[in-house]
Amino acid sequence: MRLLVFIVFLSFFGKAQIDSAITLPMLGINLGGDLPFADLAERFGPNLKAGGSFMVKTKRNWIYGLDYSLMFGRNVREDVISQLKNPDGFVTDNEGYPADLRITQRLMALHFTAGRVFKLASANPNSGLMICVGAGVLQHKINIYDQQNKIAAFKEERKYGFDRLSVGFSLSQFVGYLFLSESRYLNFYTGFEFYQAFTTNIRKVNYDTGLPDSRKRFDALGGIRFGWILPLYKKKPNDFYYD
Repeated sequence: MRLLVFIVFLSFFGKAQIDSAITLPMLGINLGGDLPFADLAERFGPNLKAGGSFMVKTKRNWIYGLDYSLMFGRNVREDVISQLKNPDGFVTDNEGYPADLRITQRLMALHFTAGRVFKLASANPNSGLMICVGAGVLQHKINIYDQQNKIAAFKEERKYGFDRLSVGFSLSQFVGYLFLSESRYLNFYTGFEFYQAFTTNIRKVNYDTGLPDSRKRFDALGGIRFGWILPLYKKKPNDFYYD
């Protein structure tokens, strides 16, 4: 809440102000973190994410764009290698030694997004409350990495039978604040983001169970996001005034 108040204060009392809303293509990079819900919470814990976007803001403050996010972390709750562990809880390599096996989570989301910026108390008509929705695809899997490449069960394509790769249609929502200043460096957004995905496992069989997994999943995520924006001005606007 304090961060939102500070951003509104900054945009209102900024040294440079914009007379009117403008059409502006924008490249962005973003960072954030999510908590899983529904079926996804049975498989993964909290994650971090990074990504990029291309958006266009119109003169009427409508926003359209394409957004990509990669989510990752070590919080894997579903133990897909339990049958390979010895009584001490370790997986041994081909030489009989404890293997350096790393189990992580990988998620990818690609969405077409649309939304609008609603001017608040800011004197800048290009800044304000930003609300966007999106539709696209979400994919997630359990990533298994054999550091020393000494475990026969995870060589080449055999490890795919353990990764639970799931893909499906997804929706997204974002609610936050967009700040665009005259400066080409101080342009950013921050807020809350949510995903809902309808996925299925696309592997024919899970090797650890010996059974196919064709159930329909409902995977959900919710978290925070901060993005830095590079506006692609055709030329420097000349309709600014200074206090």
